[in-house]
Amino acid sequence: MKKPLRRMVHLLVRTGTIKIFFFYLVVVAIGAVLTWIFEPQVNSFGDGLWFCFVASTTIGFGDITAVTVLGRIVIVIITICGILTTAMVPGVVVAYYTEYVRAKEKDTVSTFLEKLENLPDLSKEELEQLSERVKRFSKKYK
Repeated sequence: MKKPLRRMVHLLVRTGTIKIFFFYLVVVAIGAVLTWIFEPQVNSFGDGLWFCFVASTTIGFGDITAVTVLGRIVIVIITICGILTTAMVPGVVVAYYTEYVRAKEKDTVSTFLEKLENLPDLSKEELEQLSERVKRFSKKYK
């Protein structure tokens, strides 16, 4: 697996959104079977899967339409599930990333303040490093 893909899977697992994603896949698969059984225009599981995917993403190409009451109910449920998944996963990922960045900044600030509090105990090299950080910080926020 490529590094960005691996990182995304790790993020989905860590935030728990992988459960939402698998729930979405299960709902689409069950919906595909139900539409295959109940809709006269759906002739295979693949057609049912295509129809459910198109409905869940709210694209709605119109190549297949639900004509039975049960088929329409299934598609409404799948569409709602698709909308919720599309809304929830990015929200959870962004919230996790924001907390991660905030924690990292807090750790960095804590380390910086600790060094400032112990200036007399720092070596010449550590003082030079601290001085460089302060210079970069002041340039960044001018």
